[in-house]
Amino acid sequence: MLETLNTCPLCDSGHFNNYLTCKDYTVSGEEFNLVTCTNCSFTFTNPRPKAEDLSQYYQSQDYISHSNKSNSPVNIIYKIARNFTLKKKVALINSLNKKGSMLDIGCGTGHFISACKEDGWAINGVEPDENARKMATDKTAINISADIKDVEQTEFDVITMWHVLEHIPNLNDFMQILAHKLKETGKLIVAVPNYKSHDAQYYKQYWAAYDVPRHLYHFDQESLGRLATKYQLKINKILPMTLDAYYVSLLSEAYKGAGILKFFKAPIRGFISNQKAKNNNFNYSSLIYILSK
Repeated sequence: MLETLNTCPLCDSGHFNNYLTCKDYTVSGEEFNLVTCTNCSFTFTNPRPKAEDLSQYYQSQDYISHSNKSNSPVNIIYKIARNFTLKKKVALINSLNKKGSMLDIGCGTGHFISACKEDGWAINGVEPDENARKMATDKTAINISADIKDVEQTEFDVITMWHVLEHIPNLNDFMQILAHKLKETGKLIVAVPNYKSHDAQYYKQYWAAYDVPRHLYHFDQESLGRLATKYQLKINKILPMTLDAYYVSLLSEAYKGAGILKFFKAPIRGFISNQKAKNNNFNYSSLIYILSK
């Protein structure tokens, strides 16, 4: 069952324009509409599955962050890239705060928080998917919560969300809890796709990072900034995720039916996207936002 949002999740306006119609290439094959708020320009999936029905759209072996299987060339490439970026992510949180307590929301199968634990951080994790949560629990030897509301610790030095915020059904309730759990001196790291990037504009409805209906919101720098301000948070720094342009382009080419040619076309498009981002308001395929109170 689908639900229709009558007001914008960001500004509560009730006036939207149709933006794009995209297909779910991962699970259902269904089509979903993206709309843009005429007041604040926030773009979101509408209508969308009800919160209690969303889990069925994650039931695919191709959803690598939950399954952790190397069952396709694309998944193998993803895991190689993940191993490369883990050290960079740990180095990032070390550069922001002295080692203390950290919470990773949407921790998947637990690779990142496991690396943080090995580096000396006191880790906590949240993962809604039952199978991924079990793998993360086994990997980290700690209790992984199913919901942020189940996390007993009240405050954290660092909270991370790597491609998670766009998945959260109850965005405003979640942001209130999130801001409350961040220490006054803490840092919040939010990584999300950027639909103003060149690869998004090039691939249009085939852009893999729209990932409907799992991605409920589609951020750009302006909308993420508005959301931060709404909850008394400020953006300290924005960093690029340059590898995302290549991976997203690879999936997007597959959705377009490029076949084996996707392995040749995607690197070119990813490179072009990253080069254009240098001269186009830092509009990389995905961006990391460093926030604080």
